[in-house]
Amino acid sequence: MNKGSGSRLPSQAPAGERLVVEEGVCLQDMNTFAIAATAARLVRVREARDAAAIARDPVLGPAPKLILGGGSNLLLTRDPAPLVVKVEIAGMRVLTSTPKATVLEAGAGVRWHEFVRWSIAQGHPGLENLALIPGTVGAAPVQNIGAYGLEVAQRIESVVATDLSSGQAVEFDAEACRFGYRDSVFKREWAGRCLITHVRFRLPRPWRAVLGYADLDRHFSRAGLAHPDAQQIFEAVCAIRKAKLPDPAEVGNAGSFFKNPIVEAATRDELGQAFPGLVSYPQDDGRHKLAAAWMIESCGWKGRNLGRAGIHARHALVLVNLGGAAGAEIIALAENVRADVLAKFGVRLEYEPVVVG
Repeated sequence: MNKGSGSRLPSQAPAGERLVVEEGVCLQDMNTFAIAATAARLVRVREARDAAAIARDPVLGPAPKLILGGGSNLLLTRDPAPLVVKVEIAGMRVLTSTPKATVLEAGAGVRWHEFVRWSIAQGHPGLENLALIPGTVGAAPVQNIGAYGLEVAQRIESVVATDLSSGQAVEFDAEACRFGYRDSVFKREWAGRCLITHVRFRLPRPWRAVLGYADLDRHFSRAGLAHPDAQQIFEAVCAIRKAKLPDPAEVGNAGSFFKNPIVEAATRDELGQAFPGLVSYPQDDGRHKLAAAWMIESCGWKGRNLGRAGIHARHALVLVNLGGAAGAEIIALAENVRADVLAKFGVRLEYEPVVVG
């Protein structure tokens, strides 16, 4: 495999039947912000060869595309690109298992939480800290999802995708994915150029619990559990997330809307002197990650709203659609929050979701 770029696999077989193109499709139920937008054309990808067929189609291939998984890391501020490609590739399986690691593979359209639940039920722990994160398996490496002390980059063996310019399959090893904090090559050089079809995960053996995160420590301290197993960690993460975060099925949202900014140690020290309650976390490279939620709450935004867009009352990082909000209303709120944080702390917050428009 060529390091730093995906290696090409043998060409996919042609699609077994004609691609079905749907027209004028409402996307409100396909994005967790519940923003009303319309896809001029929509194609569902249920097999890798469907993605190859789109790439080679003389009409669909060159068209600007929006790749859509679970729509949980997306904010639509207008109708999207002329073609929306809905990824619905299913399937979960064990590829290999050795005394050192088990490698699992899942289709990009599998719901992330269901994959985590399945992996533990099958006796393959290692993803439990990432339970209940919305979205699909295919979206996990794009965003390098993370929670409670673990990033998915620490568990990815490789990512298989289809090059949308040629229809060829390309495999990226973990190094080629160039993972960063809520970042990957799929958000940069390969954005819009490939469609992830499968993801392979390496789960180390023997399993070791990932603990040390404050919320988990408090949970197990109250429960009197010094050495929880994977199922207990899975259940604890689910309980903590449900207590803190709104269910997208009930209140439109995309989870954390802002990234936690990472600053140099000197900046953190200056801010710490000016704001004694500042919450931050040291990083391996000597820098510090600031708690964006703490800064937003310090600016008085937690629980407030601007019209039909609001900040959740239990978590200041979560912007919510209070009912019928347009994407532009969410952005207007986000920009007001960013302006206040910048004015008070001198730190500019970055969005986590992909903003279309």
